[in-house]
Amino acid sequence: SDAICNFVICNDSSLRSQPIIFNPDFFVEKLRHEKPEVFTELVVSNITRLIDLPGAELAQLMGEEDPKLPGASSTASGFFRSLMSLKRKEKGVVFGSPLTEEGIAQVSQLIEYLHKNLRAEGLFRVPGNSIRQQILKDALNSGTDIDLDSGEFHSNDVATLLKVFLGELPEPLLTHKHFHAHLKIADLTLFDEKGNKTSTPDKERQIEALQLLFLILPAPNRSLLKLLLDLLYQTAKKQDKNKMSAHNLALMFAPHILWPRNVTANDLQENITKLNNGVTFMIKHSQKLFKAPAYIRECARLHYLGSRAHTSKDDLDLLASPGSKELQSLKSQKRSRLDSCHQEETQQRTEEALKELFRHVHNMPDSAKKKKLIRQFNKHPTALTPGSDVPSSPAPRRTRSRSFSGLIKRKVLGTPVILERKSRDATPEPERVSKENIHLLQRCGSPAHMNQTKLKSLEGRKEESCRRTRTHLLSKDSSSL
Repeated sequence: SDAICNFVICNDSSLRSQPIIFNPDFFVEKLRHEKPEVFTELVVSNITRLIDLPGAELAQLMGEEDPKLPGASSTASGFFRSLMSLKRKEKGVVFGSPLTEEGIAQVSQLIEYLHKNLRAEGLFRVPGNSIRQQILKDALNSGTDIDLDSGEFHSNDVATLLKVFLGELPEPLLTHKHFHAHLKIADLTLFDEKGNKTSTPDKERQIEALQLLFLILPAPNRSLLKLLLDLLYQTAKKQDKNKMSAHNLALMFAPHILWPRNVTANDLQENITKLNNGVTFMIKHSQKLFKAPAYIRECARLHYLGSRAHTSKDDLDLLASPGSKELQSLKSQKRSRLDSCHQEETQQRTEEALKELFRHVHNMPDSAKKKKLIRQFNKHPTALTPGSDVPSSPAPRRTRSRSFSGLIKRKVLGTPVILERKSRDATPEPERVSKENIHLLQRCGSPAHMNQTKLKSLEGRKEESCRRTRTHLLSKDSSSL
């Protein structure tokens, strides 16, 4: 039977070394048991997204109306149905009674035995001995322990008795209210490029719809269905020995697990092929049908751990992958939130730093450096104003010397050194020419008539004067330090 959780927390030190198995459907089962109405609404809303259920059929699926089944209106079928119900009342605790955990425990002995004898040719098709079957049936009804490995019973006896048990249930294993939904699932086909339906079955949507439909089965029905389909799946894998394919097994079990009770083949008419093919599909894909879809797991987890409202599969955008893309989408959402928070924090720090810089420049004494900084702010008002974004390509800076001697010159000489470099590179203007040069120009009339040796001596005297001044300033600053 379905368990809410597959691990137990205890303080026994002897059990701490045992491996812990986590059930991925833990929150799904928790939601199913604690809030069945919320769980049913979540699952049915996704079922109606896959198949079209009119109002009456939807109400039957939800259990709000009694299911309207084929053949129920005829008098003969009604009499046959009442006669079969009277026969079931005469049955024992297991056979003919509503499905219970006790009945499943008894029948599971038959299933375990058949798993060991799957090679018998014609299994489930060849009838067993009626006398041995009656002895085995009475033993199961009375709750007696049975040793099926003793050799007293044949595998065909056990297989036939399993079909009898399913056939005598008050309603099919997949229940009457799910009958119309299974017919609609059989009609799910692929669409072509123009949007027209084709005859190719849409296996992915059929698997998804069956997963959802099995989630809202009663717990005993779902447990026995899982045991049965797993047995039939293993039987079909041995079809080279037992000659029973998945389709052959579906022909044997469709009337017991899917057909409405007390109906004939004439009542079902063209639906017989759909029902048999549907059971064949269940057998072939039985290993995937009892896992909750990834978006149902996520919705159930968020119901207990998160605050986000329930959403469907379309809202979670998980159609393409059974589980891997769900995690990737959640990780991308979390990453985007972290990135946005980081950007906001960086922006806030940048604005605070710019504000502090503005205050510092404003409080500086009037100087050329302050004017220069103000001019830079005026050139880039959007990039250097608090509240704006950080500029993507900052203005190029002037390369500065990082040597120790250059650092001393900048600290000691400061602005005069920069002005001196500018005066060397720039062309001398008339108003900035020294008195000596003016005197020479007046004497010689023009620079072309100036004696080259006198110019060189003049340049040498100027450089010597500058060198002495610089040496004096350096010695004075070092003594003060």
